[in-house]
Amino acid sequence: MGPLPAADGAYWYTYQRWWQTLQRGQSELLTVKFYGVRGSCPCSGADYVRYGGNTACVVLDNDGEILIFDLGTGLRPFGVDWIAANPGKPLAASALVTHTHWDHIQGLPFFGPLDHEEAVLDIFGPTEEGVSFRDVLTSSISPPLFPIGLGDFRGNIQAMDIPDSRFSLGSYSVTALPVPHVGATVGYRVETEVATVAYISDHQAPPGLDTIDEAVIELCQGADLLIHDSQYFSAEFEGKSDWGHCTIEYALLVAEKSDVSSLALFHHDPLHSDGVLDLVAESVAGSGEPGEMEVFVAFEGAQRKFGNQV
Repeated sequence: MGPLPAADGAYWYTYQRWWQTLQRGQSELLTVKFYGVRGSCPCSGADYVRYGGNTACVVLDNDGEILIFDLGTGLRPFGVDWIAANPGKPLAASALVTHTHWDHIQGLPFFGPLDHEEAVLDIFGPTEEGVSFRDVLTSSISPPLFPIGLGDFRGNIQAMDIPDSRFSLGSYSVTALPVPHVGATVGYRVETEVATVAYISDHQAPPGLDTIDEAVIELCQGADLLIHDSQYFSAEFEGKSDWGHCTIEYALLVAEKSDVSSLALFHHDPLHSDGVLDLVAESVAGSGEPGEMEVFVAFEGAQRKFGNQV
């Protein structure tokens, strides 16, 4: 699959990513790192030390090519890490936003690498009832809601509609399909030469918790890593069954039906403290037998690596 077609002001982006891919050659290592794992709103305090309180942000690094899932408050610490590792160097990265609820875009104005005049961040997201993704994002980050607008950052921010259900971003092959939630929301499947990662951050489960949308199965099928909404316990879901999320057990069902290798429970409820998530981790821990699906509770700083590791 070739580079993203030059459209919506992305001509310079296409050439840059194509050249990076050509120069790098075959990928050998994909790193997935969690910078924000919380849902709904950021949390702080002694109850959120080990799993973290930042909202959704997961970073893929494919031999130096950066792709970001969501721009929650976890984006800020990623920016701190990136600047420390690349002093003086401008960032060139892409981001895939599932939807424009606050917990998925709130980190963008505090992303340090955008304070470099040569930085480039290309952001893709869904349209909302005929309104472009750029217009929705621009209206969310502008006065009086925020002191400055997207065009006031020193770096170059390009916000674009998802161009198609399947497209390429350099070495990443991306599938984007609608996922049940509140408002226009998509999930992503990202394939590289060494691994496939599926990202379903917010998923409205059916009332019976017994069926799965076909698009969700398509996104997740056979993935090496599935990052999935797991906001509620069953008792919590009973009173919040139309709030746009699902249960831990439902996330497990999606993973099992999709035959994934590893499941990261994600988008933790603000009420779920470290102690509560420890209990979840204990309950989903497997035997470690070969061929068994790995299940883990995502926490800030967690990493998974795929491919050749030196």
